[in-house]
Amino acid sequence: MLAGTELWDRISFKGMQALLVLYMAGELLLPGRIGHVAGLGTARAAIEALTGPLSPQALAAQIFGLYIAAVTMMPLIGGWIGDRWTGRRAAVTMGALAMTMGHFALAFDRTFLPALALLVVGVGLFRGNMTAQVRALYAAGDTRAGDAFQVYMIAVNAGGVIAPLLTGTLARTWGWHAGFALAGFGMLVGLAIYRLGSRHLPPEPVRRRSDAPSTPLTKEERGRLWALATLWPLMIGFWVAQSQVWNLYNLWARDHLDRVVAGFEVPVPWLASLDSLAPLLIAPLVIAFGRRGTHPLNRMALGCVVFAGACLLLVTGAALGAGGKAALGWAVAFHLASNLGWVLFAPVETGLYASNAPENWRGTMLGFASLAVSAASLISGRMGGLYERVSPEAFWAINAGVVGGTGLALFAAAPVLRKRLASA
Repeated sequence: MLAGTELWDRISFKGMQALLVLYMAGELLLPGRIGHVAGLGTARAAIEALTGPLSPQALAAQIFGLYIAAVTMMPLIGGWIGDRWTGRRAAVTMGALAMTMGHFALAFDRTFLPALALLVVGVGLFRGNMTAQVRALYAAGDTRAGDAFQVYMIAVNAGGVIAPLLTGTLARTWGWHAGFALAGFGMLVGLAIYRLGSRHLPPEPVRRRSDAPSTPLTKEERGRLWALATLWPLMIGFWVAQSQVWNLYNLWARDHLDRVVAGFEVPVPWLASLDSLAPLLIAPLVIAFGRRGTHPLNRMALGCVVFAGACLLLVTGAALGAGGKAALGWAVAFHLASNLGWVLFAPVETGLYASNAPENWRGTMLGFASLAVSAASLISGRMGGLYERVSPEAFWAINAGVVGGTGLALFAAAPVLRKRLASA
């Protein structure tokens, strides 16, 4: 039931995300249309007070970056609300309702900003409490919990594969708002599955405030926390490049990629399906590689280098493309290579933080790690202005330099950090 709910959540969320920056840059933020969006004049003035004047394309990238930063930050607050105030089931239900209203509100220009706010709040309440309910299905030490999370993650990736195909097709055929409406209906289906099946969930734990003093950290635990804090700024470099896949990469694919196959032009959102399909294909190879005893820090560093190589594929494709457009095969190769880098980096990062944080610090440190994605999303959005000032080859070369430099820094820092960290 939880996996089915998450499947439809991802169909809803990923489907909308595949359209958002394209919709803003190609239609909503253009002169003559932008004035219909309630509150956007004030929001634009606030953003441009920090960035300077922005074109519609750069503004779209900036808004998308702010949105993703908020989305990745809010589950920390949503999980706390579910644990301390509302209970997890109520939080998930409220989150699903908020996301449903947000998706439908995207169908109207005037309610665009309130729609994004509803989505941010909804994601926080929903995502902040769903994974906790999966873990609560099994007692501590029950090996079935690992299998349950595997099923859950398959649902996450399956939704990510299906969603852009559906919403991209609807947006191409009947317009952007049809794609957003489908996302809203998808979330309604997920909510219905959750409400019908929630009676099978175990009773929610009673949360009581403990008056017992917290256990002081040992010297070893303090050392691990120091190492995790030192690792955090290095992680931002990876996520800056990875965040572009849903942001400026879509605009590049729209304008600089030859997407015609046998007379049919592949919709840009369809490319996003590769980003969820590739990890399913690649993960078994990476798991086998990890079993060879490679330290997590070295795997993360290698993931950065591989992702840099993926960005260089776009540089090569742009340079060799006829008429200023890269062949579609370069984009497919980019998705395969970048997701190999992602699988080497992202799950390993989570495992490293989970295994090294002291028990009563684990949730805090996992939340701290997720803030690297938020910080990177802000930076990637700010790069919208840079994207317009340099050539496509130069832009992707800069991204390759950022993530590749991060990989080299991780390789250099690994011997020092390894002394304080356990393997994950």
